[in-house]
Amino acid sequence: MEEIIRKADVLIEALPYIKVFHKKILVIKYGGSILGDDKIRKGVLEDIVFLNFMGLRPMIIHGGGPNITERMKQEGNQTEFVDGIRVTDKKTLKIVKEELQKLNNQIVKELNELGAKAQGIIGSHKKIIKVEKKLAKTGKSLGFVGRVTAINSRPLLNMLDKEIIPVVCPIGVGVSGKEYNVNADEAAAQIAISLKAEKIVLLTDVLGIMRNPEDIHSFIASLKIDEAKKLIIEGIIAQGMIPKVSAAIQSITSGVNKAHIINASLNRALLLEIFTDKGIGTEIVK
Repeated sequence: MEEIIRKADVLIEALPYIKVFHKKILVIKYGGSILGDDKIRKGVLEDIVFLNFMGLRPMIIHGGGPNITERMKQEGNQTEFVDGIRVTDKKTLKIVKEELQKLNNQIVKELNELGAKAQGIIGSHKKIIKVEKKLAKTGKSLGFVGRVTAINSRPLLNMLDKEIIPVVCPIGVGVSGKEYNVNADEAAAQIAISLKAEKIVLLTDVLGIMRNPEDIHSFIASLKIDEAKKLIIEGIIAQGMIPKVSAAIQSITSGVNKAHIINASLNRALLLEIFTDKGIGTEIVK
């Protein structure tokens, strides 16, 4: 009996959040090694389906870096990164598109199997993600890598209005019609801004932001924008966390209410972050 009561208490604790976030848009960026782990992926997608049935409007933008790197290796191609960005020639772009499409199909299939209505869409389709050619900080060409200039949000809103979960591949299109590889964190931020999302959630495989990566007790539960910028300058936020925090800062600065960086490998991480008082990851706020 006590266990049943405890479960009921958990549901009641979630009620205020369900009311506040009803019909609100939630942009979820999902990628990296956590996308390739079957157990973690199943848990994350179950959470997203739960959010959908509870009246929120979630959507996914996914990456696929490890899959792309592995495919490049299998085909005997070198992977070159500049400023943390994959240099993308025509051959690499073809592999990027093929691997992202495979992942997209898999995510959509599994969401639908869980009872949701999901639909995959490539960012270049209907010019959802418009880009211009991106250059490295040194001015060096990165090949077919794009910087997002605009988002055509109408196709995504149409899907959300029909209670369909959009699953977006981060491939953009330039003015000439050429396709470009786009950083998934950047794409997620720009889509969240365009959709006037309530929240952007960046899934990762670490707890969140820590002052000392070696010390679990240095975890930071909440950060303001200025504090986050300072931690980047000080080198405390570094490497792969920089694009995530930068995407969070950009989103919040442009009207998204909150950004969350959470460890997707923790069971029910998405639900705990959104529907409980304490949360489980790092939130970044205005």
